[in-house]
Amino acid sequence: MARNLDDIRNIGIIAHIDAGKTTVTEQMLFLSGAKHRAGRVDQGTTETDCDTEEQERGITIYSACVTFDWADYHINLLDTPGHVDFTAEVERCLRVLDGAVVVFSAREGVEAQSETVWHQADRYQVPRIAFINKLDREGADFEGTVNEIRDRLRAQPVVVSIPVGQGPSHTNSPFRGIIDLIDMRLLEFQLCERGGEVIESEIPAALRDDALAWRETMLETLYGYSNELMELALEEQEIPADLIRRVLREATLQLQIQPLLCGSALHRLGIQPLLDAVGLYLPSPADRPPVTGVHPDAPEKPERRKPSPDEPFCGLVFKVLPAKTGDLYWIRVYSGTLKANSRVYNPQRDKKENIAQLWQIHATRKERDGQVDRVTTGDIVGVIGPRHSITGDTLCESQHPIALPTIQFAETVISMAIEPESAAERKKLGDVLEMLKRQDPTFNAVENEETGQTIISGMGELHLEVIKHRLLRDFHLEVKVHKPRVSYRETIERAATVTGECHRQIGGRQLFARLHVSFEPVDQAKQKVQVLSFVDPEVVPPELVAAAVDELKLCGEGGGPIGSFPLSGIKVTVTGGEANPENSDEVAFRIAAAHAFELGMQAGGPTLLEPVMRLSITTPEAYLGDIVGDLQQRRAIICQTEHRAGDVAVESHAPLRELFGYANAIRSLSQGRAGCSMEPLHYAPAPPEVGRQYGM
Repeated sequence: MARNLDDIRNIGIIAHIDAGKTTVTEQMLFLSGAKHRAGRVDQGTTETDCDTEEQERGITIYSACVTFDWADYHINLLDTPGHVDFTAEVERCLRVLDGAVVVFSAREGVEAQSETVWHQADRYQVPRIAFINKLDREGADFEGTVNEIRDRLRAQPVVVSIPVGQGPSHTNSPFRGIIDLIDMRLLEFQLCERGGEVIESEIPAALRDDALAWRETMLETLYGYSNELMELALEEQEIPADLIRRVLREATLQLQIQPLLCGSALHRLGIQPLLDAVGLYLPSPADRPPVTGVHPDAPEKPERRKPSPDEPFCGLVFKVLPAKTGDLYWIRVYSGTLKANSRVYNPQRDKKENIAQLWQIHATRKERDGQVDRVTTGDIVGVIGPRHSITGDTLCESQHPIALPTIQFAETVISMAIEPESAAERKKLGDVLEMLKRQDPTFNAVENEETGQTIISGMGELHLEVIKHRLLRDFHLEVKVHKPRVSYRETIERAATVTGECHRQIGGRQLFARLHVSFEPVDQAKQKVQVLSFVDPEVVPPELVAAAVDELKLCGEGGGPIGSFPLSGIKVTVTGGEANPENSDEVAFRIAAAHAFELGMQAGGPTLLEPVMRLSITTPEAYLGDIVGDLQQRRAIICQTEHRAGDVAVESHAPLRELFGYANAIRSLSQGRAGCSMEPLHYAPAPPEVGRQYGM
């Protein structure tokens, strides 16, 4: 698999659900010759949606990797889900990608998940290009979508191609081609069974003024990134196309701009220019900065690996696909060379791992006849052999250890109880759930020994529904499934200072400890309880304070006093204490700390927090009144309404508790013409009627 590093492109296709990501991927595969027939999402015949659940629902659930060549470039492409319930798949892919193509629907514009994935790409500093899709749809609005990208995403899109016409074939000016603003040529697309041909021609006179105006806007933006461009413009000299492309590439790699193209993936219009843009404007592994981590034995010591085969091997596990014949680990190689039948080191687990086999990945499977002997910098590969590694772990050479930052995933917001029908099913269920947890970092399962139920948690109703179907259909488990329930949290509403004490006789010895502790509510986005200490070591010995702090942390990891829900948004500070040499030890201070924690939670006013979702709705205006009325009954706060091409986009914040089954409800209210999506926003205090269910 030895390739020129400059010719590799590791890219992802990311977007809101139904923007056309999978169709774009499918047409790229077809036009590159990687497959002989383009599949369709609605027929369940696409290459990357190979799971039964994906084919039945017509959505992407699992990220898939495909590899193909275009022109002089070798492209590793990751197709990702658009539904927020499966945002972990986007998160892990963006962590290892060099560049991304963000797809927008020309009709719906920038949608809720569009913003989410864009900001995820910002967080990982991934250069990207934008592609406005579905220009053949009724209500398509190219210019409006460009403005939304600029305004709502605070982006800097640079339009390099514009559509000729917009809308379906029966309209007065249907979408039929694009104008390349760099070469100033009209591009039309002739389809055939084996792909398609791009037909170039002069821009018609009727379209030339509009094209020149768009080109001038493009150049005015680029002047700010190139003195050479500016000088040519001031001298009124012709600007070479190669110079424009070079400036576009440099500014894109610096995350300053995003080249924007357009087309219709379903009808294979504009895909070849998009593929060209991937090679021209997105980075190769060599263009990316060195990865930075720490030495596992000295976390304060930074370690760096340049993207070079001459560096020591370093890679990141970003996905695990469990299998009976051996789990398949997806690994991005950042430096060095990885060979089959070798051993590597996992610094996070302090374990040596076997690398038995290396496989090229196709969709979510090992590619047929795709076993290789070695891979090198920039490659994405499937590995069989490791046993201890999980998603986010680093693999490296034991002589040159480095621990890269792991992948952070969102906390679960919804849970559901399941229980096996028989004792014989219990072990099988436990084994399957452990396997699913290895595969999906946003899925969790905990067994309640008292009730025999297992509580599974996920990112939303659809997430848990997919898990349930897998248990019943794929693994043939006989389990009872209960209704989903909200994952609440607990905090305190006010600051409090308390004194915990220990006056106990244990083993014939009178123990004594006194601990002064303050409690205060902090940002509820902080998921765990923070424990700090500012005790003078001359007043209380440090080893006793350390025992108290450890006990406070254990108390913080337990459940709250209302309903034993996880605690969050609390800062606990040990401010002082008392001890005596004869009767004070670590046990005494642990007892005093536990007493202080109990007093502090009561004095601070325990409060139940519920997850609030950001709900985005698109509806014809005729149904707006009914939908708004229904939202008000669900305790929703309407934040914004916006008119878009005959529809109304409504953004609101609503508690998850009130949104169970909302997708079906909104279809009923709008005769199936409205759509919605939701994503976790934050936690907020629950109303008294919810707290009363738990004895508040």
